[in-house]
Amino acid sequence: MSAQKMSATIAVAACLAAASAVSHAQATSTGSGQAWPTKPIRMLVGFPPGGPTDVVARIVSEKVSAQINQRIIIDNRPGAAGNIAVELLTKANADGHTLLYSSNAIALSPGLYSKLGYDPNKDLAPVTEIGAGCLIFLVHPSLPVKTSQEFIEYAKARPGQLNYASSGSGTSTHLAAVLYSQRTGIQTQHVPYKGTAPSLVDMLAGRTQFLMGAVLTAVPHVKEGRLRALAVTGGKRIKSLPNLPTLEESGLPGFVVTTWQGIFAPAGIPAPVLAKINAEFVKAIHSADLRPKIEAQDMEPTGLGVKAFSAAYYAELKRWTKVAKDAGLKAD
Repeated sequence: MSAQKMSATIAVAACLAAASAVSHAQATSTGSGQAWPTKPIRMLVGFPPGGPTDVVARIVSEKVSAQINQRIIIDNRPGAAGNIAVELLTKANADGHTLLYSSNAIALSPGLYSKLGYDPNKDLAPVTEIGAGCLIFLVHPSLPVKTSQEFIEYAKARPGQLNYASSGSGTSTHLAAVLYSQRTGIQTQHVPYKGTAPSLVDMLAGRTQFLMGAVLTAVPHVKEGRLRALAVTGGKRIKSLPNLPTLEESGLPGFVVTTWQGIFAPAGIPAPVLAKINAEFVKAIHSADLRPKIEAQDMEPTGLGVKAFSAAYYAELKRWTKVAKDAGLKAD
């Protein structure tokens, strides 16, 4: 064989070896013979563009997209407290290229809807929690109360006379108030609104008397004296109002309600692919540039492992299903 032919043969062999190595690396990058990602990722969001869940979904997706060098396309599918997006997820291929970004509504809805298009215990694969926050217990300043205990006494003296607002039936702001009423034995009336903004408008006008509201939108009104904050629902105080106690500190031990956001995949996704997706999102959550953006939304970045997030999700599902059942709540 001539030197020229031998050089050509070696060059071809080298190219084939390199191609084989790349193919093998792609196939084994998840340890399952299935690469991820191999194409753009569809991120379902069950809420409208511009809302608190959508905002964080976009900033997180942008960071992960840069990490994996692949587009993540936000697909907003609002309706039925996020259930429309969940149903679409459960019908998608379980290859990691269709994911769901959800608020904790995904743990609330199953207890309220008698007919779901999916089984929350069988059709979902929790990936990771992005971050967790809490709600803030607000009253109109016209009420002569400054603490949770004073409010309980005031409400018990007026059974059925106090109205509480929520951002919609079946939302965290609704069920947190239901749980508070159950724990304290007060009788109140629910006034649901179509979103956070309209619920605040009527609170500010005094048409409703109390609200378990979103921290981000409520704090400015509290600082201006237009609303009075009695407590927060989380396990610890918030940075924006450090003197405001938790409900646990206010005489309700064990009363902790968090609001969280997380990523879900369809059930049946290969475990190595699930682990790879979790790793990329956790890496993004704890990055120096993304953490402050999540914190700016009044959430503490968490980035749980698959096992920890799965346990947390199913515990939340069980808890809120019981709350809804005990209160006789139905959304359909």
